[in-house]
Order: sequence, then C-alpha cells, then structure tokens
Amino acid sequence: MDSNGGFNEPRDADSSLPAWERNQSEPVDTGWSDSAYPTEMQEIRTRVHRRLLERLNLANLSERDQGEVEDEVRKIVRDLLASEETPLNLEEREMLVEQVINEVFGLGPLEPLVRDARISDILVNTSGLVYVEIDGKLHRTDVRFRDNRHLMQVIDRIVSAVGRRIDDSSPMVDARLADGSRVNAIIPPLAVDGPHLSIRKFRRDVLSDEDLLRNDSMTPAMLELLQGLVAARLNILITGGTGSGKTTLLNVLSESIPLDERIVTIEDSAELQLRQPHVVRLESRPPNVEGVGEVTQRRLLINSLRMRPDRIILGEVRGSEAIDMLQAMNTGHDGSLTTLHANTPRDALHRLETMVSMAALNLPERGVRAQIASAIDVVVHVQRMSDGTRKILSIAEVVGMEGDVITMQDIFLYHRKGVDEKGIVQGTFAATGIRPKSAERLMEYGIDLDETLFSNIGLASGIGL
Repeated sequence: MDSNGGFNEPRDADSSLPAWERNQSEPVDTGWSDSAYPTEMQEIRTRVHRRLLERLNLANLSERDQGEVEDEVRKIVRDLLASEETPLNLEEREMLVEQVINEVFGLGPLEPLVRDARISDILVNTSGLVYVEIDGKLHRTDVRFRDNRHLMQVIDRIVSAVGRRIDDSSPMVDARLADGSRVNAIIPPLAVDGPHLSIRKFRRDVLSDEDLLRNDSMTPAMLELLQGLVAARLNILITGGTGSGKTTLLNVLSESIPLDERIVTIEDSAELQLRQPHVVRLESRPPNVEGVGEVTQRRLLINSLRMRPDRIILGEVRGSEAIDMLQAMNTGHDGSLTTLHANTPRDALHRLETMVSMAALNLPERGVRAQIASAIDVVVHVQRMSDGTRKILSIAEVVGMEGDVITMQDIFLYHRKGVDEKGIVQGTFAATGIRPKSAERLMEYGIDLDETLFSNIGLASGIGL
C-alpha cells in the first residue's frame, strides 16, 4: 500500500511509469515529437523562434489578414533557418517551420492534436504528459512541452483571447477556442504538480441518427420511439456520465422538431448544432477579470420565457435553473429537452430534487417530486462502455406518483453480457414488453407506432456513439 491508502502500480526497474501506461497502444503520431528529434533540433527551433519575435511587430500583425501574415512569417522562418550552421534536410526544415508557426499563431505542440479529426479530447497533465481520446479510449501521445513555463504560455494565450486571466489569484478558468472547443485550465497552487489543461474538441461533423444505428448505439425501434416522442412534444431528460454521448444524442433527437417551430437553446458552452432555420442560441457568461458581469443559465432561462419559444433546449441542467426548467415544462413549454449528469435514471430524478433545493424556495419535498413527475415524461440514459463505445442503456417513462415516490417504467433496456477476447462489450437491446403510456399522446399527433415495437426485440451490440 502507498501512503495515500491505494495500491502501488507495478513498475519495471528501468521505468518510472506504471505498467498500465507502458502497456497502452503505440503513442499517437501527432507530427510533433520532441522525443523523436535530438536536443540540437529543439535548440534550433527555440533559437529561431526567439529571433523571429525580435523581427516581428506583433501589434501590427494582429491588424492584418491572418493568411497573408502566416505566409510572410513562413518566409522569414525559412530565411532564419537558412542562416543556421547546422545542416538540415528539406523535411527537417519544413517540420521546424510548422513548429515555429504553431508557436506564434497556434497552440504550440497541441496544434496538430487540435487539427486531428480523430481526437475528441486533449488532456495535458503538466508539460511532459499529454493524452488524447480517440473512439472513446485514452491514448498517451508523444507530445510534450519544453517545461511548465512553456505550457503556461499556451494557457495564457488561450484565456487572454476570450478576455479571461489565470494566475495565483484566479488559478482555475473555463474558456473556449475559436472553433468552439471547450477549455479548462487549472494551475498551482490548486494543481499540485503543475499546470493542467483539458480541451473538449468541437465536432464539425455532427453524428446523425443513421450513424447511431450503424454504430449499434440503439435499435431502429428505439429510434422510432424517440423520434415520435420529440415530435409529439413530450419533455425528455437525457442522462449519463461525462463523455457518454448526451449532447450527441440531444443533437440527433432535435432533428425531429418541426421546421416551423421557434427553438431557444441555452448552454454554458455552445455545443448544440441544430439544423432548423428558427433557432435562438443563448450562452451563459462567466464573470470578467473584475469578477462582475456574470450571466447564469438561470437568468437566460427566465429571459427565454419572454422570447415566445415553442421549444426550450437546456444543454445541461446543473443548478438552481432546474426549478425554472420544470416550471416551464409544466406551463405550456412542452417538448423541451435537456441533459443531466447521473449514473442511473433514478439518480437523475434525485439530482433534480437537489438542484431545485439550490434555488432556496423552501418547497416541500413532496411538492418538488410532484413537479418533477408532472414535468418530465421520459428519461433516456446513455453510457460510455468499458471498450469506449456509447450505448443507450434505457428508455424509461415517468408515469406519476405513488405516495411520495415517483414511479417509472422501462420501455427499452440494454442487457450487458460480458466482453469478448478483444475487450469488446457484448450484449443486446430489448423491449420490456410494456406499451408506454405516452403512446396515446403520440396517436393524438398522428404518430401511430406499430405495437410490435414494444415486444421483446433484441439486437447484438457492436460499437457505440
């Protein structure tokens, strides 16, 4: 046992890394690998970068066209490399040019990762350890910074671009890149070992319902039911853990909203990519460097009720705005959708109770539960499996109250059966045989689902979202 009460990872005598890190798949090829180049090459890059900054007037460059400026800087960098005494071949020269350009205009060593469409998350654990997520699995990369000071320069560049700051007095910050990717940075003294940076990349190619079916994240019967529920204006809560695919599923379900409806979306960080023509996108705002000017999701939600919405989509409910969302669902704004972090559908309802209490309205416990039971029609729970795939584990209907307890019934479930020799999760989707109470609502909207949808239907699982 170690001093923290956990078991020590096994280590080889010639390595300081735990065995689980060394036994991962090969490092991702990023096009930037200081470890693959001799120290002399790193010194050349640093020297050329310094000489470049001495020649450039960065204030004037910011006022000119980005493409024109990059072309001009590339020419200068090539001239500077030509004056170096160390002989370089063409491939080495172009590699150094790209690295210097990334240092000046991009995110330094992280720039190739940001451009790689395979990568969904970039996780920097101090200067020498960078991981990425590809297809739901973490991979250690060959990327590294010169030191923590170099990493801090990149973090400062990110946060200053959106009018934020990070220092000893404000050592934790959320920001967003120009392409919409979410960024979180935390530095000492809160981060003990050095600066940490997390980037959740913004997807430009939104997954469609066909993608989810192809990836066996659900069955056609489940998709048909969910599309019908959205079209019939039922209120849907999507639950799951971090990175489970909640926002992806929300995007897919939103496609079933009729084109003639006015939709208001409210998010902490704008990620939803609705394709309807009449969408009003609202985003909360953190405090500025003086600590003022914050606009919360709750304020935006209250304001949205004055904007004549047909539908309200709350990207994620996480605090006191829960009470306003429930009240909106109960007062004519049906057909709303939102997501919530939770381990199970039942946990999600308990979390909603807790969030309502954060509004400090002193509502009785049974009254809060009655609000939830009346507002939420369906809870869809998604999960990232151990092999990195995402699946809908359950579609459950909220049917009312029995005493002080909210009652639910499962319509579809995923039954996990184990993993194969390659570590791929095996299991089946199946209907429970229960005809949903909401089927009558669907019929009122002209949506007549085949009764066989709710009989025992199974599908062997493959990969997920």
